[in-house]
Amino acid sequence: MLPNDQANRVFHALADATRRDILVRALEGPRNVSALARRYPMSVAAVQKHVAVLEAAGLVSKQRRGREQLVHPNVDTVRGAYRLLEQLEAVWLGRIDRIGELLAADHDTGPTP
Repeated sequence: MLPNDQANRVFHALADATRRDILVRALEGPRNVSALARRYPMSVAAVQKHVAVLEAAGLVSKQRRGREQLVHPNVDTVRGAYRLLEQLEAVWLGRIDRIGELLAADHDTGPTP
């Protein structure tokens, strides 16, 4: 499970489509920041800022290899976010089940005169 402050950073980072795409590409294998930048209609500096947000959230890390900066995913953080979403889903499914039970009980008693 993610601490609240990290969960806030993770979901803020994932709120942006470019950052989600960068994370997906990193999950497929380490990616060079410059190569990533060629995929988007923005500067290398703008992509670096997106990577920095992902890095601050703990979703990726950067590793320098010579002149290259490689983006690596942090699978543990991704799994932590997934587990948090699973818990939220369980709460909502429980509420939906409870609403169904209440509606069924109301239906069984019939309309009030």
